[in-house]
Amino acid sequence: MTTAPTPTTDVTIIGAGLGGLTLARVLHLHGIPATVYEAEPSPTSRAQGGMLDIHDYNGQLALEAARLTDEFRGLVLEGRQAMRFLDPNGTVLLDKADDPTGGRPEIQRGDLRQILLDSLPAGTVRWGRKVTAARTLRRGHHEVTFADGSTVVARLLVGADGAWSRVRPLVSAATPQYIGKSVVETYLFDAATRHPAAAKTVGGGSMIALQPGREIFAHREKGDTLHVYIGLHEPQEWFDTVDFTDAAAAAGRIAAEFDGWAPELTGLITESDLGPFLRPLYALPDQHRWERVPGVTLLGDAAHLTAPNGEGANLAMLDGADLALALATHRDDPETALRTYEQTLFPRSAEAAAMEAGEGLDLDGLRPDGSTGLGTG
Repeated sequence: MTTAPTPTTDVTIIGAGLGGLTLARVLHLHGIPATVYEAEPSPTSRAQGGMLDIHDYNGQLALEAARLTDEFRGLVLEGRQAMRFLDPNGTVLLDKADDPTGGRPEIQRGDLRQILLDSLPAGTVRWGRKVTAARTLRRGHHEVTFADGSTVVARLLVGADGAWSRVRPLVSAATPQYIGKSVVETYLFDAATRHPAAAKTVGGGSMIALQPGREIFAHREKGDTLHVYIGLHEPQEWFDTVDFTDAAAAAGRIAAEFDGWAPELTGLITESDLGPFLRPLYALPDQHRWERVPGVTLLGDAAHLTAPNGEGANLAMLDGADLALALATHRDDPETALRTYEQTLFPRSAEAAAMEAGEGLDLDGLRPDGSTGLGTG
């Protein structure tokens, strides 16, 4: 049964990912109330993804604005900035040792999210509130409808709800498009004892091996877990022929695409203890932007979804911090705050998308900053 709309006077945030939570946290520090609506039923209802490298030029700046740097540093996984690059035969072409002074320390996504959740007043996040639609009302207000039929009216609405944002249509007709590549994820647990060859191959941090159209990227996560991303440049119809409900058959089919590769590399596929899981990759247009719509804006993947390039989570957090600081600076003029925020957001998003589309890998298999561009950050 549909209930009467509930007017709100604070900032209404859709999505309790890293960007939305960073926004809520920085707003809280500046005395601006916010409510976050999240579709997941609880903070522990699903796994929160793998490792993130948090960069000193964006993600760490957001954590500073959130006054959570110490908490973040306490959960950084030491040694994980090590990186090695292999050819398909398993020959190590580059073995870069961990640099504890490096600007890209690694942390589990779930741990980082929990830091942000713990920093918010009780009740800030409303769990189990899946948004099905949003529409514009008069005077710059917006009505959000949830799966249970209830609604809220937001004076200032922020879509932090990811790739398939329900808020985005209020400002933009753009929709994500498949980029011609998917990632298949696998997990190997207790790697040192149960998968010693794979563990030795990955090393203490991350490992990448690739050839045109095929790549294997692995992270050593906490608890001696190897989290593996197998990249395949194929149309979606190709993946439709793989039965991912049959784990062994799917792993075998994916591994067949790496015929002739070293067994310690293909073992990262065939020895999986969980999965494989298919993750099709989508992106918004590189220059995605919108005209100013009163009372609403976007951040993170809702605003600038790109192929994985190691920047997604970092940019989402910086978006959240920047938006909060703009609102704190222009407390009595939220439209000026939103305009100021978007004037920074649009060129930064376009620059990140252009880097992914045009830069590629250099001759050492690494970007000039040392990243691979293949992580999930």
